[in-house]
Order: sequence, then structure tokens, then C-alpha cells
Amino acid sequence: MLDVLQNYGLYFLIGQYPNGPLGGLALTVLLAASGLVLALPVGIVLGLCRVSPFRTLRWPATVLIYVVRGTPLLMVVFWAYFLLPSVTGHRTPQFATMLVALVVFDGAYLAEIVRAGIQGLPRGQMESARSLGLSYAQAMALVILPQALRNMLPSLVNQLVSTIKETSLGYIISLPEVSFIAGQISTQMLTQAAQVYLLLALSYFVMCFGLTRCAYLLERRLAARNAVKV
Repeated sequence: MLDVLQNYGLYFLIGQYPNGPLGGLALTVLLAASGLVLALPVGIVLGLCRVSPFRTLRWPATVLIYVVRGTPLLMVVFWAYFLLPSVTGHRTPQFATMLVALVVFDGAYLAEIVRAGIQGLPRGQMESARSLGLSYAQAMALVILPQALRNMLPSLVNQLVSTIKETSLGYIISLPEVSFIAGQISTQMLTQAAQVYLLLALSYFVMCFGLTRCAYLLERRLAARNAVKV
């Protein structure tokens, strides 16, 4: 493994950058973080529609969420890869294609996290806010949603873990993320392919385990804070 790091360590981390496009581990982290950041507003809007008292908002959001959640991410990637050029009239870069697929896919899952966070709050919160003269939208924006988002932090971190692993599907559209780079390195080092993929597995493990520990610590901190309030 030391030979792999010595000969291809920089390529594994950043791909061909700065002489070419960014790739490797840096691109994986960038893609996962960008996907989750852009998917969060989508998830919040869809989650609010899911708990809306208006059927015209609730039903379309429910159908969209169930369709996306019932579709493999691989199919969403293919849809984005072949559909976006026909809509825009231009060839879409692999990064943009994968980013759109992640935003759509993760947005549906985040919507359910948002819905669960809102419905997990005591119903008296909304009733108290409405009794103070706030409208439904004001009560949701100023009272309900801030509390729900704070309670959802561990779930959001766990979703980032899933998103990091989902970026590996960029391999099928030749996106130079870390698993694609590992495949290229393994073709150059045929006798050390096992070491290359062991390094890839360790990279994913370090990222995902670190984030999982962060989610655990956040969950404990929120539980302790709620216990003090009680």
C-alpha cells in the first residue's frame, strides 16, 4: 500500500488537478457536500408540502417522493445523463449530471427526514403559535421548522454518509471520483490491485466512520439538552 501512496498518492487525492479536472478523493467530498447542501432546500420544501393541510401541495409531493424513493439511484443517474442534454440542448458535464441526480435522490430522502422531524414535535407547539396570532406559514417558519431542523442534525449527518457512498456511482458515467481513480490506478498496478482497493475501502471507512461518530455525538448532545429542559 505504501508503494501505491508513494507513486499515485497525489493522483488518488486530487486526480489530474491542476493540469486537468479535479478528481479523486477531493472530488468525492466536494460532490457529496454540494449534493447535500443543494438537496436540503429541496427536502425542506417537499417535507413542508408533505405535512401541509392543503391537498394540492401534499399529494404531488407525496407522489414525487415515493416515485424517487422507489427508484434506484442508478436509474436516476441514467435519467439525468440522457435527459439533461435533450432539455438543455448541450452536453452536460459528468459532475453536473451526478450532482443533479444526487439532489433529486437525496432531496426525496431529506423530505422524509424533515417530515419526521416536524411530526416529532408536540402538537401543542403549532397550536400555541397559532393562538398568538401567527399564521400557519409564520408558525411553521418561526417556531416549528427551527426546532425540527435542530433535532434533525444527526439524521442529516447520516445522510451525508450515504451521499458519500452514493458518489461511487459516478463511475458509470466516467466521473473521475475516487473509485474511478482507483480503477485507473489498479490498471497501472496489476499486481497490486488488492492494495489499491484496500486503500479505497479505508478512505471510505475513515470518512464515513468519522461522520458517523459526529452524528452520534450530536445525538447525545441533543438528548442531554432535552433532558435538561425537562
